[in-house]
Amino acid sequence: MKALLVNKDEDGNTSAAVSDLTEDMLPEGNVTVAVDYSSLNYKDGLCLGSGGGLVRNYPHVPGIDFAGTVESSDDERYKSGDKVVLTGWRVGEVQWGGYAQKARVNADWLVPLPNNLDSRQAMAVGTAGLTAMLSVMALEDHGLKVGSGPVLITGAAGGVGSIATAILSNLGHEVAAVTGRPEMKEYLTSIGASQIVAREEINETTKRPLEAETWSGCVDAVGGAMLARILGQMKYGASVAAVGLAGGAGLPATVIPFLLRAVNLLGIDSVMQGYENRVRAWERIASDLPLTKLEDTVHDYSLADLPELGQKILAGQIKGRAVIDVNK
Repeated sequence: MKALLVNKDEDGNTSAAVSDLTEDMLPEGNVTVAVDYSSLNYKDGLCLGSGGGLVRNYPHVPGIDFAGTVESSDDERYKSGDKVVLTGWRVGEVQWGGYAQKARVNADWLVPLPNNLDSRQAMAVGTAGLTAMLSVMALEDHGLKVGSGPVLITGAAGGVGSIATAILSNLGHEVAAVTGRPEMKEYLTSIGASQIVAREEINETTKRPLEAETWSGCVDAVGGAMLARILGQMKYGASVAAVGLAGGAGLPATVIPFLLRAVNLLGIDSVMQGYENRVRAWERIASDLPLTKLEDTVHDYSLADLPELGQKILAGQIKGRAVIDVNK
């Protein structure tokens, strides 16, 4: 089997190359999967290089997402031939991941692939799409309804933001997309944004703890001062799903929006998310995400492309979704 193997030398320098491995080198687990596709995420870039503190042991096979076909299983939930998808659970970090033609994992980490999604589509969605759908579900569970007003998406041109924009628009919501890149306006409009908000309009704190009630919901990938500002602009009883910290881990906010407007701040985690909610999210992705809108942003690569791709994603030079055909 082929795999992208990362090694570290005695001086702490890492190198990544496509290697031939045998199946007995795979880690312990009760399900072996023939991998069809994986994807490229920021964490993968770290694991392909220095490790970013995520990788504990070398040699290592990165790849935090994968989709494929069950080859063998000691768990009654899965049988040979079943289509499955995996995201999270520290796979590709602590555990060997999806940058290989085969993977062996714990059955608890797998989710059945919905019938109307194929492996490549699942990896075009990947962790970013799962996180976006978990955010939408959380907002709905806390009262978001179509027609209640615009939903704000920060970091809208990123992976989570793009998919959240497409999902919410497809469900009938008015979507306001925040971006600092004017050249992304046409793209964001094409995937469903009805309003473009310039980042500079909303990325600074204000002395006023409350501003005009504007947003009926928000998916926030930025955090920091922008999140603090947004909290004071939410409608009464509205919620913010916090998914990232591109703008910083601090939160220079007051409790006033929570006390006077009953605003909810919802934390979204996709790594350790429970099985039932994962299944629910993937079924919703299959039904509510218009994949055709995102197809133009998906690019296919091979295992051999990964060392260069890892450097590019860390430098912010990857646009759209990179899908890895491990058998190419």
